[in-house]
Amino acid sequence: MRESELIEKIDEALGSPRNASRKLRLGIGDDAALFRGRAGHEIVLTCDWFFEGTHFLREKHPPSSVGWKCLARAVSDIAAMGGIPRCFLLSLALPASHTGRWLDQFLGGLRRASRKFQCSLAGGDTTRRNEILINVTVIGEIQTGRAELRSGARPGDLVYVSGRLGEAELGLQLSKRSLQGTRPKDPGMKKHLYPEPRLALGQWLAKNQFASAMMDLSDGLSSDLPRLCAASGVGARLEAVKIPVARTSSHNPKNRAATLQLALHGGDDYELLFTVPGNRAKLLPRSFQGLLLTPIGIVIPDRKIVLVNDGGREHQLIPGGWDPFRAHR
Repeated sequence: MRESELIEKIDEALGSPRNASRKLRLGIGDDAALFRGRAGHEIVLTCDWFFEGTHFLREKHPPSSVGWKCLARAVSDIAAMGGIPRCFLLSLALPASHTGRWLDQFLGGLRRASRKFQCSLAGGDTTRRNEILINVTVIGEIQTGRAELRSGARPGDLVYVSGRLGEAELGLQLSKRSLQGTRPKDPGMKKHLYPEPRLALGQWLAKNQFASAMMDLSDGLSSDLPRLCAASGVGARLEAVKIPVARTSSHNPKNRAATLQLALHGGDDYELLFTVPGNRAKLLPRSFQGLLLTPIGIVIPDRKIVLVNDGGREHQLIPGGWDPFRAHR
């Protein structure tokens, strides 16, 4: 397949003008895309890598999942700012052997994600390589002055998370046993294969000015919370018993301990981590559109992250989530 034919294939799958955002004035096919900005709004930009061997396995993960997840990961950054995704750029490197069925299924998953998140393809780049490498850049927007940053947390604010943590990591463990050709019936498997960025929640929190600081949980609570606290110049004290963990069929206390470790250190959940001033926390519901909103701790002035266990003892929480520059087992 020539590169021009590959681009035509991508355009046929994702570039239909009927599905294009009204803000996308010119998409795939020219030297660059054109996006209409709006008065009173700021443009939100983010990009994300998705590598074979690091983020997915070619022979294990369904191509449709790879297509869905490569966009969902990047869109989650827009959700964390409280923004609205508008369009994206796709840079794709793959071997010639995967320009047929694999590519068709990949584009099918990417198309479904594009429609679900209302985020249209605007262009990108393609090349040939033995490994499959994917880079997605998402362009979004938000009302001026309403973007949620990591730097607004203050001592006394409550620390919240959405959903249940560790489900995606549990799904990853299941996937290592057998994945190809299976359906993601287990909540953890579905979250691992087809994560859903919390766009509606992020926009609702930003619109109502509930959150003082916010980010998405992509690398694990123990690794992401220190980043939010560092940006805000604060620390946090968490209560282990309050952290919402993945549900399993067993209620064994040892099982709770295991799922707590997944919740603390597992990545790829793409839930939202946010802080809320005490007087605003009283107005927050326990759930939003069926999604749990759970206070798990409090912001403290000391620049450290402390975890209080079930017995009341506390210890410093050491980052144990994903870090591409640290050796992982």
